[in-house]
Amino acid sequence: MKKTIQTPGAPAPIGPYSPAILVDKTLYMSGQIPLNPLNGELVVDSIENATHQVMKNILALLKEANMDAENIVKCSIFLKDLNDFAKVNEVYGSYFSSNPPARETVQVAKLPLDVPIEISCIAIGG
Repeated sequence: MKKTIQTPGAPAPIGPYSPAILVDKTLYMSGQIPLNPLNGELVVDSIENATHQVMKNILALLKEANMDAENIVKCSIFLKDLNDFAKVNEVYGSYFSSNPPARETVQVAKLPLDVPIEISCIAIGG
């Protein structure tokens, strides 16, 4: 049985998809972009701020599913510019105290709303 996870603390979908789906104890999260759910504005003034906003959106969805960053087992990071890799790593890494999840990071031609970063993840509940 699957349950849709959505919260005012994360942006509403901009297309026909769910922000996250919980099946048993596994949370499959759609790609999160740097969209501030409080005012509907994109946070794209710097890759660091964009990454923080994406992670805040991820954490809000995790919280709604009674999880936190430690439950994440896999992330996929999509960047408009792979030259931002080091800056993204610094911000992204600050959200994991130990045992960061498995992940890949790829450069893509374009992302929704022309944002510089999108991150999706899978988390496992306890």
